[in-house]
Amino acid sequence: MSFSIALAQINPLVGDIPANTQHVLSSIAQARKAGARLLLLPELALTGYPPEDLLLRPSLQPRIEQALAQIATAVGDLYVVLGYPIMREGKLFNAAGVFYRGKLLTEYRKQCLPNYQVFDEKRYFAAGDQPCLFDLDGTPVALTICEDIWQEHPMQQAKNAGARLMLSINASPFHNGKQDERETLFARRARAGAIPIVYLNMVGGQDELVFDGSSCALNSDGTVCARAFAFEEEMLLLEARKCSEQICIDVAKLAPLLSEEAATYQALVCGLRDYVNKNSFARVVLGLSGGIDSALTLALAVDALGADRVEAVMMPYHYTAAMSMEDAESQARTLGVAYSVIPIAPAFNAFMDMLTPHFANTKRDTTEENLQARCRGLLLMAISNKKGALVLTTGNKSEIAVGYCTLYGDMVGGFAPLKDVPKTWVYRLAAYRNSLSAVIPQRVIDRPPSAELAPDQKDQDSLPTYDILDEILARYVEQDESCEEIISAGFAADTVKRVLRLVDANEYKRRQSAVGVRISQRGFGRDRRYPITNGWRAGE
Repeated sequence: MSFSIALAQINPLVGDIPANTQHVLSSIAQARKAGARLLLLPELALTGYPPEDLLLRPSLQPRIEQALAQIATAVGDLYVVLGYPIMREGKLFNAAGVFYRGKLLTEYRKQCLPNYQVFDEKRYFAAGDQPCLFDLDGTPVALTICEDIWQEHPMQQAKNAGARLMLSINASPFHNGKQDERETLFARRARAGAIPIVYLNMVGGQDELVFDGSSCALNSDGTVCARAFAFEEEMLLLEARKCSEQICIDVAKLAPLLSEEAATYQALVCGLRDYVNKNSFARVVLGLSGGIDSALTLALAVDALGADRVEAVMMPYHYTAAMSMEDAESQARTLGVAYSVIPIAPAFNAFMDMLTPHFANTKRDTTEENLQARCRGLLLMAISNKKGALVLTTGNKSEIAVGYCTLYGDMVGGFAPLKDVPKTWVYRLAAYRNSLSAVIPQRVIDRPPSAELAPDQKDQDSLPTYDILDEILARYVEQDESCEEIISAGFAADTVKRVLRLVDANEYKRRQSAVGVRISQRGFGRDRRYPITNGWRAGE
């Protein structure tokens, strides 16, 4: 005996319950046409993930109940498992229901509610405490939701209850190396329980989070026998059959695991595309400086949206090198985007004239440098307002971490694709993108980085080299190492203390920065929340 399982790797829109319901109904029709017996849809498929305080709206539950009634009438002889929030006994649960022949057969309540990094589920949900099994043509099948499979107890519960197949529906966000972590853990769980695992994940971008899909299935020996593509909507079909006393899943499509660079680049493209499209922006605009950060941002934008929806503006001043202007124009022409040049000298001079009484008897300093950046930000926002284009800010994680950026200047924008990308990774991703087709001038990659706000300025005039800076930042921001631990790892004490002071002192800037794609295990935003006003000193 065998049966087919369809994994619907869909991209819901948070809060749009009617549209998400149509996603589910379309998946039901597709699975039925493919001959599936069982269809899986993601965690909180009806609301999208994370719905955040939308879960507290009184009008949410009536909409969910209406959607579930509509879905129940459509399932027919197909077993359908999907996730949704539901109020039961006066408590809100993150639930998974099994629908068959117009009825809700059974309902699982997520037991392990994550409350770390980007997750906030204990704010909203009560935890379940019981396993949930249903009979699929004589096979006892268990349900879990996302975090449950990462913990031992729910799997053991299901095994003790007699489960012979484990289904896991998920809204599991991407970070570097995530799929390898998942499959290693799932293999351990499958072997420990002697139960095959079918894992379905959501796909798509939601503000700073990106869900990579990468749905997969493992047999009871821990062998991965199927894997969907990353960052793509699709329906993965599996064939399960009874083998003696066990369930075996036949080898199906096994999409390749992506390299770190490929996965990260695709995550950035996916996050940018969905932010722009889901928020109904027709196009984007960015400042193209001739430097590496804006060059990579432009490539990402074109790959995400197409050249016809991207505009690049070069805004030179006296300190802008000729090669910067040449390289910016070259890349814009190569990628086929709308391109223009707006010198900022007239605006800068006008501001300086207005500020003369206030700047009298003072020396030139970073104020004038910041004013250049703010002239550029003003121009980009004017273009944005007039054309309805979303401004992409081009700063990277290294700069944002230490405040090497200007509020209301180069930080101006509605979305920051590189917000969680360290500078060393900017170079890796630029090289990766050029390996596909040469779209970033090699001179942009090779030349020393500079903000070009002063004569012969280089980033390393005021910052450690990026290989050192990024390692210190990774240890402090992502791994929570102390000042003493970082110094003991071989870094110069004065450098470490200075970098940590800069990180702590610039929280106020980061709070005002645009949202950006999260690719690390700890980005600036949802999963790193530090007080702006505080007396903590990491280097003391």
